[in-house]
Amino acid sequence: MLGEERAELVELLRSLSDEQWATPSLCAGWSVRDVVCHLQTDTVSLGSYALLSLRNPSVDRTNKALVEQFRQQPTTVLVDRLAAAHGWFTRLLPGIALSDMFVHQQDIRRPLGLERKVPAERLLAVLGNPDPFAFPWRNTRGLRWEATDVDWSKGSGPLVRGPGEALALAMVGRPVALADLTGDGVPELRRRIGG
Repeated sequence: MLGEERAELVELLRSLSDEQWATPSLCAGWSVRDVVCHLQTDTVSLGSYALLSLRNPSVDRTNKALVEQFRQQPTTVLVDRLAAAHGWFTRLLPGIALSDMFVHQQDIRRPLGLERKVPAERLLAVLGNPDPFAFPWRNTRGLRWEATDVDWSKGSGPLVRGPGEALALAMVGRPVALADLTGDGVPELRRRIGG
């Protein structure tokens, strides 16, 4: 599933114009290009990434440093590197890598208005294993989550209901997903996300 998600993203990226590469993504302060720079995690060695993390001791600072490291690369190089990426992240943490790539593909697609149909099994894998580095528990705890397009639910408490893609984005704090959700848990979720 990770390979399919990556291939779909690579195909999308190869079709983008320079203007689309410069478009702000759903990641605050990051363009589409910056998101792709962040996705270079799997193209660097584990040792290099560990050193980068030691020099930048927080998830946000490490991510920013990785983006800075690749920001000047041509878009063709970034896409070719991503297409060939089968490094430590993929091998050691495939579920997290899938969730990370899924969310970041949507971070790119939504601002560009480029919708897609995500296979149900891939969506279920992402919903069942949200990226822990995005601290999803901050948004999910004490709420009942129900997907309307796949057979998935989790938790108990006030209801948050909607398409699986929107639920996956809301879990990791994307305010744009709130417009697609219903239920008596949405006001609390909105408060948590700040959207």
